[in-house]
Amino acid sequence: MDDRTDSDHDGVLSDDQPPHATVCKKMEKLINQMQDEKAGVPIRTVKSFMSKIPSVFTGSDLVDWIMGNIAIEERGAAVHLASLLAAYGYIFSITDHHLMVKDDASYYRFQTPFFWLSNNWEPENVDYAVYLCKRTMQNKSRLELDDYEAENLAKLQRTLSRKWEFIFMQAEAQAKVDKKRDKMERQILDSQERAFWNVHRPPPGCVSVTEIDIKKACKAVDSSPTAKRKVNFLQEDSSMSLSSLSALDGVKQERCEQYAEYDAFIWAPEPSNPWISDDITLWEQDKSLHYVPPKRVKQWAFSLSELLADPLGRRHFARFLEKEISAENLGFWLACEKLKATPIRNVPSKAQEIFNEYLSDSATSPINVDCKTREEVELNLKNPGRYMFDSAQDHIFQLMKSDSYRRFIRCDQYKELLKAPANKQKSEL
Repeated sequence: MDDRTDSDHDGVLSDDQPPHATVCKKMEKLINQMQDEKAGVPIRTVKSFMSKIPSVFTGSDLVDWIMGNIAIEERGAAVHLASLLAAYGYIFSITDHHLMVKDDASYYRFQTPFFWLSNNWEPENVDYAVYLCKRTMQNKSRLELDDYEAENLAKLQRTLSRKWEFIFMQAEAQAKVDKKRDKMERQILDSQERAFWNVHRPPPGCVSVTEIDIKKACKAVDSSPTAKRKVNFLQEDSSMSLSSLSALDGVKQERCEQYAEYDAFIWAPEPSNPWISDDITLWEQDKSLHYVPPKRVKQWAFSLSELLADPLGRRHFARFLEKEISAENLGFWLACEKLKATPIRNVPSKAQEIFNEYLSDSATSPINVDCKTREEVELNLKNPGRYMFDSAQDHIFQLMKSDSYRRFIRCDQYKELLKAPANKQKSEL
């Protein structure tokens, strides 16, 4: 912390840039303009009773410069920009330790480039301990530790107890060097160093600008092959023919029209929503499973998925499959769905039961699957899981969709359900 210099900062950041490097670079460019001897903020030495305050400027001078040199019309916006510069440690007050700027005659000072954030170094606790310890050795009222700093020093003394002798020696050596400095130079350096630590170890309740957002720090960088794939995908997507887009729009429009009468925002549901109308007819229907409204039956014809999603639909479909002597397909599909909700400790035994009933050589309800699917299931049985039957389940679903489901939609049983009045229709299940 003792190798300080006031040399001009070239504004060049290292390759290993932190997430706030871009912001710092822009701020430092602005600070360099403010420090211009001719067109910058007026810096002067202020004389007070029996003392001098060197290299300072007022908050109002800074705000005036910002409004005169940057496209900012509102004074409040200029004050906000100045406060951001203070929050990042490029400007600091010589009277208090708040990281903000007031539009008045308060005095401020520019930070030396050595302490700028763009130097891309994070001070360690040992450095902070040396700084606090050094201040306790200097009998100056302006260098007395605040309450939070005294607490931090006590914590560091406990944490770094093994290194404390070294820390004390470093603080003592730096204090001796500071005593040899000119009074005015020492005053400036003390204020700059304190401003630096106010940024990196801010007082309680103050926002720390040095905290790095983990999302920005871990931002993924696309490799060249990945970037090329993205470009190719976007090129193919942009070259999609208008006819293909029209076809997609047609599919979406058809689906919207198909489900329009089931949309409660467009049509009033029958029976009405119990939470809105206090009519519990809908709950009674679902509870008793006696009534099957034609509107509900009509929805079964949309797809096999809609039919299987309805408990009553599954029951009527099961009755139809029993007549067709192919109920084992639906039984296997439902067993696979039930397996997915089975507690993990019961999965092995349940999976073995399903295999024995539907897929083994001695199965009581054998299903028709190809050899490849059967071999895959047998392999999964060595390490059973909830989704081990997925390939067989998909195969059976496609079989039902292409054969038995189509026959069910055309059968007399379904047509009778569709024509029956809602208030008289009752299930014989």
